[in-house]
Amino acid sequence: MYVCICNAISDKEVRGAIALGARSLADLAATLGVATRCGRCADCASRLVREACPEAADCAHGDD
Repeated sequence: MYVCICNAISDKEVRGAIALGARSLADLAATLGVATRCGRCADCASRLVREACPEAADCAHGDD
């Protein structure tokens, strides 16, 4: 499914970026371009980050 229609970014791409270390919407914006145009995808992208890594500090250290 597309998360960001403006930049044609799928949920698989977002999950991949999270697996590689993205821990915030700002990280996703910098790496993929999520929410850099209309911004309608910001909530969905942020939710994917929270679901994949509820505690960013623990997840970043591989403790999940």
